[in-house]
Amino acid sequence: MMRLNLVLLIAVIASALYLVRTQYESRRLYAEVDRARNEARKLETEHERLQVEKRSQATPARVERLAKEQLQMRSPTPAITQYVNAGAAVRQGAATGSGAAP
Repeated sequence: MMRLNLVLLIAVIASALYLVRTQYESRRLYAEVDRARNEARKLETEHERLQVEKRSQATPARVERLAKEQLQMRSPTPAITQYVNAGAAVRQGAATGSGAAP
């Protein structure tokens, strides 16, 4: 009888230790999941902020201003615009012998 009680006592202690370990692991994993969710929320917020910044950087007015300031570009005017007639360009190329086949 004493041997059976000793075996049962060892089984109860082992079961209790296993339960404590399992609860500890469960809490640790829950905390890790919670940290990962918080990090995901932070990354999502940062991504949204960067998308808004990207859209604001690509506005037509800003692109035009940067083209004028940094690239010294200017808006096209009729005085500097050259219109090319496709039929005339083909005929001129054929007359000089360097044009592509029509």
